[in-house]
Amino acid sequence: MATKLPQAAEEGFKDANAYDEHRPSYPTEAVEAFLRNIQLTGQDEVNVVEIASGTGKFTEVLAARPERFLVKAVEPHGPMRDKLAEKDLPGVEVLDGKAEKMPIDDEWGDACIAAQAFHWFSSSEALKEIHRVLRPGAVLGMIWNIDDYNKPQAWSATTEWEQKLNEFLWTFDDGLPRFRHQKWQEVFERQPPSTPFQVIRDTFTDHLPRFSLPLGEGRHRWTIWLSEEALWARFNTLSQIAVLKGEEREAAVKFFKETISGADVERNEKGDIAAHGVTYYAWTDRL
Repeated sequence: MATKLPQAAEEGFKDANAYDEHRPSYPTEAVEAFLRNIQLTGQDEVNVVEIASGTGKFTEVLAARPERFLVKAVEPHGPMRDKLAEKDLPGVEVLDGKAEKMPIDDEWGDACIAAQAFHWFSSSEALKEIHRVLRPGAVLGMIWNIDDYNKPQAWSATTEWEQKLNEFLWTFDDGLPRFRHQKWQEVFERQPPSTPFQVIRDTFTDHLPRFSLPLGEGRHRWTIWLSEEALWARFNTLSQIAVLKGEEREAAVKFFKETISGADVERNEKGDIAAHGVTYYAWTDRL
């Protein structure tokens, strides 16, 4: 199945090895709370659809669980999908597909997970397809690791230097949807209201709401210690930074180095920097 991504995403994520090495995994406490809320904790051998699995940062978490989930990992980006397939994770089938068109049977899934990804495809077409592959009563769960430097503008950063990097990152806004824009929730809010009269009418027009509201939400704050080189490598996995070339890249590197030289940057005895962020997750029931 041939799939297409926005050109900026194709280019920005082409170095799948760097993405896999420098993007973070998920804190244990956040994973436990997330899986509990999407009704997967302690459920053996259930069917899990994972959309936009990337290189498998969250797929690895699922494959290591004692529940022995059966995972269909759907990923449209070729290099990322290949990197995930190389890992040969137990219980995981890697598939070429996208949120709007998945090679999965109707009502196969007991849960659907989108890790670090739902903002890319938050459309009514994707919701319709996710609804199709899930059984009634299954749960759609969405989870993100959000570094303070990549946060929504309305969120507070822990430090001044992370706020400076955040403001700098916003100057590279390329019009593509990202978590920090906080637009992804709107696809759920655009669902038609479910009054009795509306339900009767919409039954005949296939306009029924597909997922429950309000969304469940949770957060887990964290701190990680990174060397200057590791922090830049992590920052550079963001697609709008990864695509910079020439003078733009030189200017970005210069700004980054100046910013992490500030007085408010906390370092440990090894010189590693304390970087902060939050794991945010949300969930909704398939109606």
